Amino acid sequence: MGGSVAIEVSHLSKIYEGEVTAVEDVTFQVSPGEVFGLLGPIDQATQVRQIIGYVPQERAIDRFLTGREHLQLLASLYHLPKDRASVRIAEVLKLVNLEHKADEVARNYSGGMKRKLDIACGLIPDPQVLFMDEPTLGLDVQSRLKVWEHIRELKARGITIMVTTNYLDEADQLCDRIAIIDGGRVKAIGSPNELKSGLGGDVVTLTLAAGDLDKIEGLAQALKAQEGVRAVSVKQNVLDIRVASPEKTLPAILALVGARRCRLEFVDYHRPRLDDVFLTHTGHRIQED
Repeated sequence: MGGSVAIEVSHLSKIYEGEVTAVEDVTFQVSPGEVFGLLGPIDQATQVRQIIGYVPQERAIDRFLTGREHLQLLASLYHLPKDRASVRIAEVLKLVNLEHKADEVARNYSGGMKRKLDIACGLIPDPQVLFMDEPTLGLDVQSRLKVWEHIRELKARGITIMVTTNYLDEADQLCDRIAIIDGGRVKAIGSPNELKSGLGGDVVTLTLAAGDLDKIEGLAQALKAQEGVRAVSVKQNVLDIRVASPEKTLPAILALVGARRCRLEFVDYHRPRLDDVFLTHTGHRIQED
């Protein structure tokens, strides 16, 4: 693929039977060698060609086939010549560190090893572009970190990667840029740092006692009028307050809480996170999906 754009999506919409909108008027571009993340609930359809590899959320792995036999099957489906297929299979097995288990049946593989095999299958055609759907879904922490390492290695080789994920830390760690998608629409695009700094303030989170739910809205309105408070969002008994300077604003916030006789259970302060970015642009947290 030549030029300065590896993937271009223009006004893409998809509606399933029952009038369920998967994506609506989605537009973005991905540069060669970039790791681009789609963050949020999204259905994705992908057409596989010789320059494209695809790692689905869950591949139909035959537990009675060895890892090498899976790759041989994929190589034949991609019409790779036998000599080229043999070389390519050895290359991808080495890349995902499955050489020592290549001739063992897949039923003996751990979850992490099966995910490595998924990635190896996606790499068989030696793609310039790789689509990865929830690459670490259901894996333990150690296996997730290993998959992250493999994705970074693929990026270092110049492969353009598009990742769909609901894991905020995964998007933050791996992606050069992220598109936040909600309700089928792109709400924001940028690098993780750009999106976080774009919020324009740190976040103070107040958790009130469950018995004070009737006081939440009044407190939120009073906080919005407080100098130094840029935004307030409410979810049940939790208030997320974006502030220009927590050192100056926190005492005033706590004074308001006390004046309204609200009982605090927990106070948290943090720099903007992707969770805050998602909440700001969608009105809810990603875990609620």
